[in-house]
Amino acid sequence: MRIVAMVSLWLLPAWVWAVQLPPGFSLQTVSDRVPDARQMAWGAQGTLFVGSRKQGKVYALRDLDGDGHYETRDIIAKGLFMPSGIAFRDGALYVAAVNRILRFDDIEANLMDPTYEVAFDGLPSDSHHGWKFIRFDSSGRLIVPVGAPCNVCNRGRPYASLLALHLQKGHYEVLATGVRNSVGFDFHPRTGELFFSDNGRDHLGDDSPPDEINRLSTAGADFGFPFVHGNSVLDPQFRTSEDRLRAVQPPWFELQAHVAPLGVHFYRGTQFPAPYRQALFIAEHGSWNRSSKVGYRVTMLREDEQGAPQYQVVIDGWLDGEQPLARPVAFLEHPDGSLLISDDYNGAVYKLTYTDSPAHADR
Repeated sequence: MRIVAMVSLWLLPAWVWAVQLPPGFSLQTVSDRVPDARQMAWGAQGTLFVGSRKQGKVYALRDLDGDGHYETRDIIAKGLFMPSGIAFRDGALYVAAVNRILRFDDIEANLMDPTYEVAFDGLPSDSHHGWKFIRFDSSGRLIVPVGAPCNVCNRGRPYASLLALHLQKGHYEVLATGVRNSVGFDFHPRTGELFFSDNGRDHLGDDSPPDEINRLSTAGADFGFPFVHGNSVLDPQFRTSEDRLRAVQPPWFELQAHVAPLGVHFYRGTQFPAPYRQALFIAEHGSWNRSSKVGYRVTMLREDEQGAPQYQVVIDGWLDGEQPLARPVAFLEHPDGSLLISDDYNGAVYKLTYTDSPAHADR
């Protein structure tokens, strides 16, 4: 059973959109003043930082009166090169600006007059698939994807790979290759394995190749791009040997082609019911060149008793025919156990909460 919840879209008041949520869940807007909202990060003092892609800005949001809405907004940087990815560590905000990683030290004490230093330089400067999602691992390395600068091509490393940056030493390791365009990843809360999304190539039809959710169990694994997509789709532009096929790491789960998975997140809280705990949430940003649009929703994967991933829709209704109403990008757990979701289409951040009552959505 799914609950249909009605809410007026604040940016386009004439629209009324039907949000479908599982029973017991509610959805509310915590900010609608974050144009092109992408990755989010918490500061140590409760500041909500949000990156952007097209705007070139990084935002700091604060809930000063404690009502759950982030009315105060500071623009701590502007004019940056697609600063989509951000991460917070030891009082500093790290920003991925395509070819550079910037560090804003002691940022929460300097929101009105922030300055930055270049923490890492020398990444490729291609804008095509150049925007990034970043996160520190448990050893302090900054994990950074470098997308392929094309629809399909073979440009060699560090393109189409996942990197682990050693910021203090100024070098990186290659964690995975054959990754066309990953804009979201997370570490499994029990095993520590890295799970990441990957967007499949375009112009092979409406239903091919699949988008992917991948699991990195062995450093240096090859996930196939540009030679093979999904489990078995061979690229028509490249010859692929049997040896290469055998060496490719298959996806953990194949998603529908063109749903455009961006952020992924293992839910670690306890507010949501047991079936959602340690499940992998997926932001399906939505198709742009399919004859009929797909995606524009939040889904999740959870393992059954045999360890096989089971697919479930969590939030639906953000596609009205062929008209998008919202485009989810990334997730961030709230300290109260709810889940924040950024939306670059409306410049908003939503909060998914389990209320143990019939689902509803409101501002």
